[in-house]
Amino acid sequence: MFGGMMRKEIPLGLLYSVTGTYGAIGRDLLDGALMAIDEINEDESNSISFKTIIGDPGGNIDEYHRMCEDMLRRDKCKQIMGTITSIGRKEVTPIIEKYDALLWYTSPYEGFEVCENIIYTGAAPNQHILPLFEHMFTHFGKNTYLVGSNYVWGWEVNRIARELIAAVDGEVQGEKYLPLDDVDVERIIDEIERKKPDFILNNLVGNSSYAFIRAYYELGKRNSDFLAKTRPIVSCDLTECDLKHIGAEAADGHLSTAVYFEKLNNDLNQTFRNKVTKYFDKNRSISSFLVSGYETVHMISKSISIAQTDEINAVMDALYVCEFETAMGRMKIDSNTNHACLTPLLGRINSNLEFDIIDASKHPIVADPYLINFSAEQFSRRIVTLERQAANDYLKVIK
Repeated sequence: MFGGMMRKEIPLGLLYSVTGTYGAIGRDLLDGALMAIDEINEDESNSISFKTIIGDPGGNIDEYHRMCEDMLRRDKCKQIMGTITSIGRKEVTPIIEKYDALLWYTSPYEGFEVCENIIYTGAAPNQHILPLFEHMFTHFGKNTYLVGSNYVWGWEVNRIARELIAAVDGEVQGEKYLPLDDVDVERIIDEIERKKPDFILNNLVGNSSYAFIRAYYELGKRNSDFLAKTRPIVSCDLTECDLKHIGAEAADGHLSTAVYFEKLNNDLNQTFRNKVTKYFDKNRSISSFLVSGYETVHMISKSISIAQTDEINAVMDALYVCEFETAMGRMKIDSNTNHACLTPLLGRINSNLEFDIIDASKHPIVADPYLINFSAEQFSRRIVTLERQAANDYLKVIK
């Protein structure tokens, strides 16, 4: 327990790959976390400060396990923020459980998991692919091509996609996977040109995703049937931190779902953007990953301060009774699933490498990681209803 007026220093592990194929995501997560840690440590009114232990596995799965165990055993961390891919998360979960620590997982993921030792602050399937496909089926069509990185994220999100496509009598017109960091995308592009899907779901990660979107742009230059405005690529994990690696011309017009975009118009986000400008510089783009890293640190800090200890049961008890007003909107962690309640958004990339928000949930959505509340029949009926409403709403930018 904390006593007297002394600030308690809490070890906090940050386990993010800031190098390697998905390094852009890792850099935003780490930068957001460090920004929040500096705020907390500089504010002497806080009852705690953080001692930061940073590990960069570089996308190497063996390094995740080694670095995580060092943080838990050597550095005595009870709280670790980290991993990006689901393969990384699953690699460290047994060691997190062994040492009875908490892993704060800040990325969108494929769902179908609940762990007592993991707090999931990223989006679950009903907070990303379900609202994304509602929009796509309503505005573009129901015949889809699926592409993904060859691990659990790509497999599982595409499996959910197949169920949604079947529910509306659509057709999966192709499904292909690439190893992480593989950029040999031309055969996939050739098949897409032959099949002419209504849209393409892109579950590739990092360099593979960037190469695919650039190659699709080249296809559109030689065949106008494949322009983003009529036959777009859509993603569940593409954010502002990725766009400069793709390029403005290639990225323009494609869509992504997220729980935050930089152009989100609310007072808390304006305050956050001002903080980012002061902390970094005015040219720093802000992604959902940077925000998630920042807000998750503040969630950890508040929970530990209330609990007056970093022991995980007390931290979770404190966490469950808190609501957090964030740049992403109102957030709360569900004690039944350890998942965050989040507000899904849909963004369309513009020529300035920004996302225009073209659709948004009217309220935060409680995570349903196992899609227990999903009904194919109800989903199909909802699509029919949305189709009737769509004619005057398509691509209306939300102010």
